[in-house]
Amino acid sequence: MSELLPHITLDTGLNPQYSIIWLHGLGANGEDFVPIVDEIHLPHEVRYIFPNAPKRRVTINGGFIMPAWYDISTTNIGEQPDAVGIRASQLQVEKLIAHEMQRGIPASHIFLAGFSQGGAIALFTGLRFKQRLGGILALSTYLPLSDTLQEEAQLDALSTHIFMAHGLYDTVIPLASGKASAEFLLKQGCILEWYEYAMQHTVCMEEIQAIEQWLTQRM
Repeated sequence: MSELLPHITLDTGLNPQYSIIWLHGLGANGEDFVPIVDEIHLPHEVRYIFPNAPKRRVTINGGFIMPAWYDISTTNIGEQPDAVGIRASQLQVEKLIAHEMQRGIPASHIFLAGFSQGGAIALFTGLRFKQRLGGILALSTYLPLSDTLQEEAQLDALSTHIFMAHGLYDTVIPLASGKASAEFLLKQGCILEWYEYAMQHTVCMEEIQAIEQWLTQRM
Protein backbone atom coordinates (compact mmCIF):
# COMPACT_ATOMS: atom_id res chain seq x y z
CA MET A 1 0.00 0.00 0.00
CA SER A 2 1.26 3.47 -0.86
CA GLU A 3 2.24 5.78 1.95
CA LEU A 4 -0.46 6.77 4.43
CA LEU A 5 -1.06 10.30 5.61
CA PRO A 6 0.89 11.12 8.79
CA HIS A 7 -1.45 10.43 11.68
CA ILE A 8 -1.83 9.99 15.42
CA THR A 9 -3.16 6.63 16.61
CA LEU A 10 -4.74 6.15 20.04
CA ASP A 11 -6.16 2.80 21.18
CA THR A 12 -8.54 2.65 24.12
CA GLY A 13 -7.61 -0.99 24.78
CA LEU A 14 -5.32 -3.82 23.74
CA ASN A 15 -7.69 -5.27 21.14
CA PRO A 16 -9.70 -2.56 19.34
CA GLN A 17 -12.86 -3.82 17.68
CA TYR A 18 -13.76 -0.51 16.03
CA SER A 19 -11.85 2.30 14.33
CA ILE A 20 -12.76 5.99 14.14
CA ILE A 21 -10.89 8.09 11.57
CA TRP A 22 -11.29 11.71 12.66
CA LEU A 23 -10.48 14.54 10.23
CA HIS A 24 -9.60 18.02 11.47
CA GLY A 25 -10.67 21.35 10.01
CA LEU A 26 -8.85 23.86 7.82
CA GLY A 27 -5.53 25.04 9.24
CA ALA A 28 -5.56 22.60 12.16
CA ASN A 29 -3.81 19.23 12.48
CA GLY A 30 -4.31 15.73 13.79
CA GLU A 31 -3.80 16.84 17.38
CA ASP A 32 -6.87 19.07 17.28
CA PHE A 33 -9.40 16.41 18.31
CA VAL A 34 -7.15 14.13 20.36
CA PRO A 35 -8.65 15.46 23.65
CA ILE A 36 -12.08 14.16 22.60
CA VAL A 37 -10.89 10.59 23.27
CA ASP A 38 -11.12 11.24 27.01
CA GLU A 39 -14.60 12.75 26.63
CA ILE A 40 -16.26 9.88 24.75
CA HIS A 41 -16.90 6.64 26.64
CA LEU A 42 -17.86 3.72 24.41
CA PRO A 43 -18.83 0.11 25.17
CA HIS A 44 -16.00 -1.37 23.08
CA GLU A 45 -12.28 -0.84 22.63
CA VAL A 46 -11.66 1.65 19.83
CA ARG A 47 -8.72 2.73 17.69
CA TYR A 48 -8.81 6.47 17.01
CA ILE A 49 -6.88 7.74 14.00
CA PHE A 50 -6.24 11.47 13.61
CA PRO A 51 -4.59 12.16 10.23
CA ASN A 52 -2.86 15.36 9.21
CA ALA A 53 -4.12 16.99 6.04
CA PRO A 54 -1.50 17.81 3.39
CA LYS A 55 -0.23 21.38 3.34
CA ARG A 56 -1.39 23.45 0.39
CA ARG A 57 -2.10 27.02 -0.65
CA VAL A 58 -5.54 28.21 0.42
CA THR A 59 -6.84 30.96 -1.85
CA ILE A 60 -9.35 32.45 0.59
CA ASN A 61 -6.56 32.85 3.18
CA GLY A 62 -4.35 34.92 0.93
CA GLY A 63 -2.68 31.93 -0.65
CA PHE A 64 -0.93 30.99 2.57
CA ILE A 65 0.24 27.39 2.83
CA MET A 66 -1.50 25.47 5.61
CA PRO A 67 -2.99 22.05 6.36
CA ALA A 68 -6.09 21.74 4.18
CA TRP A 69 -8.10 18.92 2.71
CA TYR A 70 -8.81 21.07 -0.37
CA ASP A 71 -8.60 24.67 -1.53
CA ILE A 72 -11.34 27.22 -0.92
CA SER A 73 -11.62 30.05 -3.44
CA THR A 74 -14.55 32.17 -2.21
CA THR A 75 -16.56 32.88 0.91
CA ASN A 76 -19.44 31.02 -0.72
CA ILE A 77 -18.34 27.44 -0.11
CA GLY A 78 -20.60 26.11 -2.86
CA GLU A 79 -18.91 28.17 -5.58
CA GLN A 80 -15.85 27.00 -7.53
CA PRO A 81 -15.32 23.79 -5.54
CA ASP A 82 -11.82 22.32 -5.65
CA ALA A 83 -12.87 19.00 -7.13
CA VAL A 84 -9.26 17.88 -7.68
CA GLY A 85 -8.31 18.54 -4.06
CA ILE A 86 -11.49 16.96 -2.69
CA ARG A 87 -10.96 13.78 -4.69
CA ALA A 88 -7.29 13.60 -3.74
CA SER A 89 -8.24 13.72 -0.07
CA GLN A 90 -10.93 11.10 -0.69
CA LEU A 91 -8.24 8.71 -1.96
CA GLN A 92 -6.03 9.42 1.06
CA VAL A 93 -8.86 8.67 3.48
CA GLU A 94 -9.77 5.52 1.57
CA LYS A 95 -6.18 4.33 2.09
CA LEU A 96 -6.63 4.78 5.84
CA ILE A 97 -9.87 2.79 5.72
CA ALA A 98 -8.21 0.02 3.70
CA HIS A 99 -5.33 -0.07 6.19
CA GLU A 100 -7.75 -0.59 9.07
CA MET A 101 -9.48 -3.37 7.13
CA GLN A 102 -6.12 -5.03 6.58
CA ARG A 103 -5.59 -4.87 10.35
CA GLY A 104 -8.76 -6.89 10.84
CA ILE A 105 -11.41 -4.19 11.39
CA PRO A 106 -14.40 -4.80 9.08
CA ALA A 107 -15.79 -1.86 7.14
CA SER A 108 -18.97 -1.98 9.24
CA HIS A 109 -16.83 -1.24 12.31
CA ILE A 110 -15.06 1.77 10.80
CA PHE A 111 -16.41 5.28 11.33
CA LEU A 112 -15.45 8.47 9.52
CA ALA A 113 -15.69 11.65 11.56
CA GLY A 114 -14.76 15.17 10.64
CA PHE A 115 -15.14 18.83 11.56
CA SER A 116 -15.70 21.59 8.98
CA GLN A 117 -13.47 20.75 5.97
CA GLY A 118 -12.74 17.38 7.55
CA GLY A 119 -16.47 16.72 7.86
CA ALA A 120 -16.96 17.55 4.20
CA ILE A 121 -14.35 14.95 3.25
CA ALA A 122 -15.86 12.41 5.67
CA LEU A 123 -19.26 12.80 3.96
CA PHE A 124 -17.85 12.83 0.46
CA THR A 125 -15.70 9.74 1.03
CA GLY A 126 -18.07 7.69 3.15
CA LEU A 127 -20.92 7.91 0.66
CA ARG A 128 -18.66 6.74 -2.17
CA PHE A 129 -16.86 3.94 -0.37
CA LYS A 130 -17.42 0.50 -1.88
CA GLN A 131 -18.80 -0.90 1.39
CA ARG A 132 -21.13 0.44 4.05
CA LEU A 133 -19.16 1.89 6.94
CA GLY A 134 -20.22 1.89 10.57
CA GLY A 135 -21.23 5.53 10.30
CA ILE A 136 -20.28 9.08 9.35
CA LEU A 137 -20.01 11.98 11.80
CA ALA A 138 -20.19 15.32 9.96
CA LEU A 139 -19.73 18.27 12.32
CA SER A 140 -20.28 21.91 11.34
CA THR A 141 -19.98 21.06 7.68
CA TYR A 142 -21.70 20.48 4.33
CA LEU A 143 -21.60 18.04 1.40
CA PRO A 144 -19.26 19.18 -1.38
CA LEU A 145 -19.87 18.34 -5.04
CA SER A 146 -23.41 17.24 -4.23
CA ASP A 147 -24.31 17.24 -7.92
CA THR A 148 -22.06 14.20 -8.44
CA LEU A 149 -23.50 12.09 -5.63
CA GLN A 150 -26.27 10.30 -7.52
CA GLU A 151 -23.82 9.14 -10.17
CA GLU A 152 -20.97 8.22 -7.84
CA ALA A 153 -22.56 7.04 -4.59
CA GLN A 154 -22.28 3.36 -3.79
CA LEU A 155 -25.64 1.72 -3.11
CA ASP A 156 -24.43 0.11 0.13
CA ALA A 157 -22.83 3.38 1.24
CA LEU A 158 -26.11 5.28 0.95
CA SER A 159 -27.41 3.18 3.85
CA THR A 160 -24.57 4.33 6.11
CA HIS A 161 -25.89 6.07 9.22
CA ILE A 162 -25.00 9.77 9.34
CA PHE A 163 -24.75 12.13 12.32
CA MET A 164 -24.79 15.81 11.32
CA ALA A 165 -24.53 18.66 13.81
CA HIS A 166 -24.21 22.41 13.37
CA GLY A 167 -23.97 25.59 15.39
CA LEU A 168 -26.87 28.02 15.21
CA TYR A 169 -24.45 30.94 15.12
CA ASP A 170 -21.83 29.50 12.74
CA THR A 171 -20.43 32.28 10.57
CA VAL A 172 -17.77 30.12 8.86
CA ILE A 173 -20.12 27.53 7.37
CA PRO A 174 -23.64 28.95 7.78
CA LEU A 175 -26.31 26.81 9.38
CA ALA A 176 -28.32 27.02 6.16
CA SER A 177 -25.52 25.30 4.22
CA GLY A 178 -25.40 22.39 6.64
CA LYS A 179 -29.19 22.03 6.70
CA ALA A 180 -29.41 22.13 2.92
CA SER A 181 -26.90 19.29 2.70
CA ALA A 182 -28.80 17.28 5.31
CA GLU A 183 -32.09 17.77 3.46
CA PHE A 184 -30.46 16.77 0.18
CA LEU A 185 -29.05 13.58 1.72
CA LEU A 186 -32.40 12.67 3.23
CA LYS A 187 -33.96 13.00 -0.22
CA GLN A 188 -31.35 10.53 -1.49
CA GLY A 189 -32.62 8.02 1.07
CA CYS A 190 -29.77 8.42 3.55
CA ILE A 191 -30.31 7.54 7.20
CA LEU A 192 -29.43 10.83 8.87
CA GLU A 193 -29.88 12.44 12.26
CA TRP A 194 -29.62 16.25 12.47
CA TYR A 195 -28.63 18.21 15.59
CA GLU A 196 -28.38 21.95 16.24
CA TYR A 197 -26.57 23.63 19.12
CA ALA A 198 -26.34 27.18 20.45
CA MET A 199 -22.72 27.62 19.41
CA GLN A 200 -20.54 29.10 16.68
CA HIS A 201 -18.06 27.18 14.48
CA THR A 202 -16.92 24.83 17.20
CA VAL A 203 -17.88 21.74 19.19
CA CYS A 204 -19.74 21.80 22.51
CA MET A 205 -20.08 19.31 25.36
CA GLU A 206 -23.76 18.66 24.64
CA GLU A 207 -22.77 17.68 21.11
CA ILE A 208 -20.00 15.37 22.37
CA GLN A 209 -22.53 13.64 24.62
CA ALA A 210 -24.85 13.13 21.65
CA ILE A 211 -21.94 11.72 19.63
CA GLU A 212 -21.18 9.28 22.44
CA GLN A 213 -24.79 8.09 22.51
CA TRP A 214 -24.99 7.82 18.73
CA LEU A 215 -21.75 5.83 18.48
CA THR A 216 -22.84 3.56 21.30
CA GLN A 217 -26.04 2.75 19.40
CA ARG A 218 -24.10 2.04 16.21
CA MET A 219 -21.72 -0.32 18.05
